[in-house]
This record gives sequence, C-alpha cells and structure tokens, in this order.
Amino acid sequence: MIVDCAVYRDGTRVAVDGDSDDLAAALETACQTDDFVWLGLHEPSQDEMDDVAKLFDLHQLAAEDAVRAHQRPKLERYDHDSLFLVLKTLWYVDEQDAVETGEIAVFIGPSYVVTVRHGAGAGLTTTRQELEEHADVLGHGPFSVLYSVCDWVVDGYEAVAQELQVDVDQIELSVFSDHRGNDSQRIYTLKREVAEFRRAVAPLREPMSRFARGEVSGMPEAARAFFRDVADHAIRVHDQVESLDNLLSSAHNAHMARISVQQNNDMRKISSWVAIAAVPTMVAGIYGMNFDHMPELHWTFGYPLVLSVTAAVCVCLFGLFKRSGWL
Repeated sequence: MIVDCAVYRDGTRVAVDGDSDDLAAALETACQTDDFVWLGLHEPSQDEMDDVAKLFDLHQLAAEDAVRAHQRPKLERYDHDSLFLVLKTLWYVDEQDAVETGEIAVFIGPSYVVTVRHGAGAGLTTTRQELEEHADVLGHGPFSVLYSVCDWVVDGYEAVAQELQVDVDQIELSVFSDHRGNDSQRIYTLKREVAEFRRAVAPLREPMSRFARGEVSGMPEAARAFFRDVADHAIRVHDQVESLDNLLSSAHNAHMARISVQQNNDMRKISSWVAIAAVPTMVAGIYGMNFDHMPELHWTFGYPLVLSVTAAVCVCLFGLFKRSGWL
C-alpha cells in the first residue's frame, strides 16, 4: 500500500500532476538534476513491490527482502549507485515487559528513496513532516531522507532503553527487598527482550559507522556530520544494552544467592525447632515404654519433675539457638 509519494526539489515538496499513487507522473515531475522522489510503502504485496521495482529499477533480491521482512539489519550495494538498507524498529510495551519489533527497508538511488515499512510502530509520517520543515537538510537529497529515518529509528532505541532501565531498576529493588516475589521469571523475560534489542542494535553499528566515515560512494560530504551523530547514538545505545544485560545477570545471581541464604535460614529454624521438640519426644518415648520397674514410676513428684526438667531443657535450647541467630 502506498502511504505517500512526493517529489522534492531544493528541499521543497513539488506538486505532482495526477493522483498521489501515480508513480510514473512523480518520476516525470522529477526532471531536474537534483530532484528526487520519496515513495513510502506499508507492507506491500509481492505484485505491488514488483511494479515498484520495475519502475525504479530495484534489484530483484532486495525487493524480495523488502516484502518478506524479518531481515537482519544490513547495508548492501547492488548497483554502482543503488543502496539497500534494512533497519529494525522497536517500541516497548510496559504492561508485558515486551520489546515489539518492526522493520524498515530503504532503497536509495540518485533520484529516488523508497521506504518499505512493516509493523504498527514504524510510521514515517511524522518524520516526513519534520523533514519537510527543514529545507536545508532535505536539500542534501535522498541521503537526507536516509539520515532522518535512521535518526528516528535510533531515537526509538534510546526510548526503549530508558524503559528497560526503569524495569531493571525495579528488579534490583525487588531482589534486595524482604518481599519474596517471582523475580526469576521477570528477569528471564527481560533478558529475552534485551536479547531482541541487541539483535536490532548490534548489526546497525557497522553501516552507520561506514556512513559516518564517508565510505559509501554517492553520499554528499556534508551528510557525514549527520551520520556521525546517528552512529554515536547507535554505539551509545548498544553499550547501554550490554550494560542492561550485565545488570540482569548480576540481579539473577544475587536473586539466586538470596534464595540460597533464605533456604539456609529456613533450614536453621526448622533444625532448631526439631532439636527443641526432640527433648520432650525423647522423654515421652522413654516413659512410654511398657515396663513395670522404671525409676520414679510410683513417686508422687516424678511427673511434675519430668515436666519441669523437660521444659527447662527446651528453654535452654531455645535461648542458645536464639543467641546464635538460628531463631
């Protein structure tokens, strides 16, 4: 489905004769040297993508990757002047501690930009509107669109990282609190989401670094400064992801250590009470045997004496265990 199709000249949107879905008219309008077309698609079908690929002369393999989605973030060059970039978009669902993913495929040529997005959280309408308000940036051509898309995606990474940081801080507080919760399950869930986060961020560092170093032919020299900023943010987010993963691992180890300590304390308490209960049990066991000739069986003060001695021994044991910290 075509979301928007526009022609830009010197950083300004140019009116196109005909319908907004008329791609041929848009290409005819982009007749001057620095004009370019920005076509935005949302989850196109294979037939729709084939038509676009034929019109813009896109490589068949790249067009197939754009339709199928679920690609690893990457930067590829199929022709001398044609680039294909895949980005993962992320957004965070706090109620489920879940990192949801989408995908954007970007085709870059001398006179066109084709963005193909998948997922509900990958809208580029706001990005297009903000870019159209800055003609000085948009005047750099198709690479200005690529920069804006990359910058928007990486800003989304930073927002997700902040949300994850809040949840990791909550986990740390819960682990070291006196409340016994099911922290192990939540730690595992967050580690799984952090791994999903890493799969989106880690492969993106190398393409952004190539843009920042100016190693991509066809890119204007003035665009390097913009991509250096994006590359710096991508590296910073990746370091934050690694830090979150380490914090979760440490929290999990601390959680298991606290469980072990709590179990030891419980066993100490159980053992202490078992030892105290063993005294009256032993006395009752001895005097419960069926013998006629046993000491103090017919003595008037035998019963209260046995009870008193039993109680005294239990009290002494309780005091010893209390002093030692077992109770």
